Amino acid sequence: MKALFRPCIDLHDGKVKQIVGGSLNTDAGERDLRTNFVSEKSPSYYAELYKRDALTGGHVIKLGPGNEEAALSALQAYPGGLQLGGGVNAENAAHYLEAGASQVIVTSFVFSGGEFHEENLRKLIRAVGQEHIVLDLSCRKTPDGRYMVVTDRWKNFTSLELNGETLERFGKSCAEFLVHAVDVEGKCSGIDEELLDILARFSPLQCVYAGGIASFDDIALIENAGKGKVDYTIGSALDIFGGHIAYDAVVKHQQRT
Repeated sequence: MKALFRPCIDLHDGKVKQIVGGSLNTDAGERDLRTNFVSEKSPSYYAELYKRDALTGGHVIKLGPGNEEAALSALQAYPGGLQLGGGVNAENAAHYLEAGASQVIVTSFVFSGGEFHEENLRKLIRAVGQEHIVLDLSCRKTPDGRYMVVTDRWKNFTSLELNGETLERFGKSCAEFLVHAVDVEGKCSGIDEELLDILARFSPLQCVYAGGIASFDDIALIENAGKGKVDYTIGSALDIFGGHIAYDAVVKHQQRT
């Protein structure tokens, strides 16, 4: 299998933005927030662009409150073409699927309070089915070298380490994994090769890696090291988000490979 480009629509305060992942760490005015790009275009514009280019399996992420209307407009513009993440739980998951999401992405509901809550995951499976669930295992590296899953806009560490045992365990309860390398997210400084290796070696499911992609060399690295199990998302580096990598070139690259 080849690695696929999975497009994204990141929403903050109702607008499409690209944010340095590690800066999403305050609530009161988000004083430390570092924003790479704020789009003048609507979420539906990007959804229609991805639909035009037949890109599937992308995601809409609500980063905090005030994004509901924007998220729904994107889903309605590309029914069945985008996953939805941000504030998803067992009560509202079906609503987002009915609104056009292909799958729902879940983190905090399952890992609330820093701990894994198996019953919440079971509730979600009963509500929408395992095939409609994407587990977000976005993580940060600790000083002792472990990758720990983070929640709540990536500012709170959980007790869960991302490793082979974790991937095998949760692979029985979802359709795929979404993993942001939060320490390099939004920095366009290159990918986290160690995290990529963990995903490629141990994941029993298809994964989507996000974070740090800065060039086609990074894409080639994912394609070669990912063993066909790791797809990729590009955010801040794309020209449609103010970056230097041509979106059209990425689409053409996928169509050729």
